[in-house]
Amino acid sequence: MGPRALGALVAGCLALAVVPAAYAPPRAGVFVPGESLGGVRLGMTQEEVLAAWGEQHGVCKDCQVPTWYFNYKPFDPQGTGVMFDKGKVVQAFTVWRPTGWKTSDGLFLAADASDVARIYGSLDKRQCTGFEALLIPEKKVTSAFYVFRDKVWGFGLMKPDASPCL
Repeated sequence: MGPRALGALVAGCLALAVVPAAYAPPRAGVFVPGESLGGVRLGMTQEEVLAAWGEQHGVCKDCQVPTWYFNYKPFDPQGTGVMFDKGKVVQAFTVWRPTGWKTSDGLFLAADASDVARIYGSLDKRQCTGFEALLIPEKKVTSAFYVFRDKVWGFGLMKPDASPCL
């Protein structure tokens, strides 16, 4: 391989290494219960989500509603996701406990589940397959704290009538 070809290969690899970081959800995202997840709010358009989290995303082929996944690394289940109805966000959630995420009140992913009640009070509980969802229901949005093995594994926002079980 000549120097030019090697230089092109290295430049191409560097470009691929940089693109996912620039087009991924926030590495240290903030969940504001009742408002936003990493800057994404219910009702945002697909274009607004792309502006917030970038163009690089996967599309779920087997989901009942259009669902996009914004993973930090391709095919590695860690990042965020959104579900759409008529082109608008109806659910936003973290995927597989991404490092660095916290609530606006300081609750980090990986915290003890008891910290959710300490900070947010008594919450509605829904049993899902393999995990539970602790919910703060409000008129326009429900906030969810996903718990697995007594640790907070995820955050989510959804329309009040949506199932918290992803």
